[in-house]
Amino acid sequence: MKALSCIAALAVLVTGSALAQTPPQTSTKKVEGTDNVYIFRYGGHQSMFVVTPKGVIATDPISYLRPAKPYIDAIKAVTDKPIKYVIYSHHHYDHIAGGQPFKDLGATFIAHRRTKERLLELKKQNSLLADVVMPEQLVDNQKIITLGGTTLELDYVGRNHSDNSLVMRLPKEKIIFVVDFAPIESVQFRNIPDNASPLEYIGSLKKLASLDWERMIPGHPSAGGRLGTKKDVEDDIAYMEDLSAEVKKAADAGKCIDTAMKEVKLPKYEKWANYEAGLPANV
Repeated sequence: MKALSCIAALAVLVTGSALAQTPPQTSTKKVEGTDNVYIFRYGGHQSMFVVTPKGVIATDPISYLRPAKPYIDAIKAVTDKPIKYVIYSHHHYDHIAGGQPFKDLGATFIAHRRTKERLLELKKQNSLLADVVMPEQLVDNQKIITLGGTTLELDYVGRNHSDNSLVMRLPKEKIIFVVDFAPIESVQFRNIPDNASPLEYIGSLKKLASLDWERMIPGHPSAGGRLGTKKDVEDDIAYMEDLSAEVKKAADAGKCIDTAMKEVKLPKYEKWANYEAGLPANV
């Protein structure tokens, strides 16, 4: 009996410890030093929303294969103002699928012009998800949104993780929201999807670094959940340049892709997230 009691007590301790270490599915926090900028986390995805006296500017619905209600509820818990805008960072489903409930509340959807082109192509193929909202306002290189005294600048800095990624910049707060193409202390995602040229990718990161900002909200929480800095973007540029140089050496030596994927190493970045799994695909 005493042994069974010990086992039961151990089970409670282990279960309690596991629960304590498992973060809740969603969370909302105000960005320190701001009055109206919030980060909504849904699992491993993040969005930014900005509350103004005239309404809310929300970004990425992040409701792919899950309900949008928690995001909407998170906004309603902060303000009773209507959601005026929803802005897509780029066309990938894990960030923008699930917007229909926002549309039902009267929100206007904004995205880069090529985002709409991508979604229309999916529609032609009968593979567009039913809850994906087609953007109504389009961005080419830049668009300024002003609502309730808040200005949000949407900038296109070139092809990178996608060919339609937007940088969302709050000039007054010196904050940007950037999704997927400027990871914090992490190698790039898999084989860098939709990327036409590593050189263009590097160019887009340099344009990002040249903008006037101090803190970066990422589309995925990383590096302990901290916000990014210009040093992080400079590190991404260095990683891409170092990777390109090493792959060029392998190509010049006549090595095939499979061999290069196995042999190219960048020890300088081995402590970054996804290094082991992501580097070969990056190569």
